[in-house]
Formats: sequence, structure tokens, C-alpha cells
Amino acid sequence: QVQLMESGGGSVQAGGSLKLSCEVIGDGFKEFCLGWFRQAPGKEHEGVANIDSDGSISYRDSVKGRFTISKDTAQKTLYLQMSELKPEDTATYYCAAGYGYCAMSAARNYWGQGTQVTVSS
Repeated sequence: QVQLMESGGGSVQAGGSLKLSCEVIGDGFKEFCLGWFRQAPGKEHEGVANIDSDGSISYRDSVKGRFTISKDTAQKTLYLQMSELKPEDTATYYCAAGYGYCAMSAARNYWGQGTQVTVSS
């Protein structure tokens, strides 16, 4: 059984920073395709950043240069460092893990419970 536990959300002013963490409990961390997703009220669920088992990384265009995804295999933890936050980044952020094909659009097997990020102007 795999569980994902997010932490690190909160409220910040525009231009501020937050770092999200996602602890992966269970086996398979090294093989997982890991990613961060978000969903704002009234908007579609969208991929934010993705990191493959070999370390390959991709971002959605709107966060490039501001967000950094990383992972610590020893700690079995996924991170998302968010800087220069904008009000449009306000959403519930979820981490997710999956097997096999790894892309932002790839289906995931496991999801965290979500953590709220609120950016005020």
C-alpha cells in the first residue's frame, strides 16, 4: 500500500515563496513517475511539474523559472519549491505517483490528500 502525505501549503503575498513536501510511504519510490498537480475553484485539474525515475523534469509553461521540482530518494520525499508566487497560483496542490509512462498527462496510481496554497495580491 502506498500513501502520499503533502505538507507545506499556506498563505503568502504575491512575490512570496513556499515549499511543498510530499512524503511517499510504502515501496516503489525509485521507480515512480512523480508529479505535482493543482486545482483552483471552478478550474480544471492541471499538471504543474513532473519528475521521472531517471530525474527528467518538465514544467507547465506558466511556472517555468518560478517553480522547482526535486526529490530526495533516501527520504522518499518529493518537493516543489515555489517562488515569485502569483494570485493565479492559488489552488489546492496534490502530489501523485505512477508507474510506467511518465509525462505530465500520464495517469497516476496514487494521490495525496492535497494542500492549499493561497496567494494574495
